[in-house]
Amino acid sequence: MKEIKMFFMETCPHCRKALALIEEIYSENPGYRNIPVKKIDETKEPAYAAKFDYYYVPTFYAGDEKLHEGAPSKEAIEKVFEAAL
Repeated sequence: MKEIKMFFMETCPHCRKALALIEEIYSENPGYRNIPVKKIDETKEPAYAAKFDYYYVPTFYAGDEKLHEGAPSKEAIEKVFEAAL
């Protein structure tokens, strides 16, 4: 199982949507809660965020592989969780 890294910003409406979609996905697939999700606020951890290749938030990595960047959809986030398994 790979760790999911989610890069976000608190002020980003797409990020807030992604967080809500994650909660919806958890309610439909409780087993996904076992997958470690590291949430990195790029405004609070800029040095760490700078080590990764992305431009838009939210951005999702499973392990070291970038799987989604930008405006989220439920399907895209589900694919991230599937890849992490």
